[in-house]
Amino acid sequence: MAHYSLEDLLYLMARLRDPETGCPWDLKQDFASIVPHTLEEAYEVADTIEREDWQHLKSELGDLLFQVIFYAQLGKEQQRFEFEAIIDTLVEKLIRRHPHVFPDGSLQSQRIGDVPDEASIKATWEAIKQQERSSADENTLSESRVLDDIPAAMPSLNRADKLQKRAAQVGFDWGDPLPVLDKIEEEIAELREAIASGDKLEMEHELGDLLFAQVNLARHLQINPETALRYTNKKFTDRFGYIEDQVRASGKKWQDYTLDELDSWWDEAKKKGL
Repeated sequence: MAHYSLEDLLYLMARLRDPETGCPWDLKQDFASIVPHTLEEAYEVADTIEREDWQHLKSELGDLLFQVIFYAQLGKEQQRFEFEAIIDTLVEKLIRRHPHVFPDGSLQSQRIGDVPDEASIKATWEAIKQQERSSADENTLSESRVLDDIPAAMPSLNRADKLQKRAAQVGFDWGDPLPVLDKIEEEIAELREAIASGDKLEMEHELGDLLFAQVNLARHLQINPETALRYTNKKFTDRFGYIEDQVRASGKKWQDYTLDELDSWWDEAKKKGL
């Protein structure tokens, strides 16, 4: 049985956007309107991997790939770029950022000598990215700041981590986690004051500062804060689900139980490894 190819997918996308015979929904879309769908598909890929649902992973990856195909079709229609240009730009960039694999800057080149250690590879990667940013600044005849190219639309937790990592590259960082713990305690104290004042806006600001400091601690501990929180979300979901099962099995309503009684089931869930 023959399999569909990338060319088939590109043709399908062009058909969906055909002004006369295409899909009305697809014809209404533009770059901005597709962004929420792209983010959703990326999260669905992450969720599928976390659940180790390998059977459905290829389907979710296909949905994510379709987002790129959609953007490429829009770019082609507006004479901005085509899918081939996306591939060319990506391959060229990856070759440039992996000089330890492609030493003479071509796909045919072969590495000679030992493989650099991971720290050296990471340092080279960041240095090349900085060169790329500097080159982009020259092309636009403007001087960007250190944090300028970090997308504002990123999930806030991930963006906080990226902002801190970028600042650390120029020396704006603590040397170890202990001062970060002190900073967290300082932010907790300030949040207590804000709560006592009853100022809602001040509470929001201080809570944001506390979350930012906690992301900083995760970075110093070399823990991805998004991954850590996603794990805790799953743990909470599993344990709360156990409590809900007990309530349902009892034939009673949630209101019939005290918080201490519900919490005892939470402890049971923990003991069961949930």
